[in-house]
Amino acid sequence: MMEELQLRITENKDWATVLFVVAFAIIAITKSVYENRFNDFSRLIFSDKYAKIYRDSSHLKSSFTASLFFVQIISFAFFILLTLNIFGYASKTDWLLYIQIITFLFFFIVSKYLVEKIIATSFNMEEFIEQFNLQKVTYRTYIGILLLPINAILFYYDGFSTNVPLIIMIVALTISMVAYIISIKTYQNAIIGKLFYFILYLCALEIAPYYFMYYLFTKGNI
Repeated sequence: MMEELQLRITENKDWATVLFVVAFAIIAITKSVYENRFNDFSRLIFSDKYAKIYRDSSHLKSSFTASLFFVQIISFAFFILLTLNIFGYASKTDWLLYIQIITFLFFFIVSKYLVEKIIATSFNMEEFIEQFNLQKVTYRTYIGILLLPINAILFYYDGFSTNVPLIIMIVALTISMVAYIISIKTYQNAIIGKLFYFILYLCALEIAPYYFMYYLFTKGNI
């Protein structure tokens, strides 16, 4: 009697493991190099000390911000891929799709930043927008780092409810809204002086891009 051979399909998770290790290694190295700053950063959600100390726009291009920016991109790309997987639209081990997501995120954020620079220069509010951007990047990076261990759990374990990514998104949006409120309160004097341009900035560069992304995704054009 001949044995029936069945093809065993194995999922390749090595690429994800490497990325998780790299991301956690970057965090560990950054913490060791900038110990005091990282400690203040880790308490960002409980204290505004970090936001007050590192509010100068020069910190936007520092190695601390740049290194954690890559962690942020890795983390958000994983979360998008895992959310698509939980809702049944993709496989969480699809590394080609992950590359597409992380590439899109990188160019979206960089392109948005460059457009903001151009508009800020045109409206003579470059310093203010740089400081405002630093606040946004700081809180977005904080969310990305918080997501990283959650992403690892979601990746290596199956059977999570669709409510899980929704709850995570609600929490992330809540933190983002708090960040906006804090930033607006911090720079309220500068905002009042350029209120029209600030409203234009919010509509054109903070609301419109995400609305169009939502529209394209929901209409199935992407």
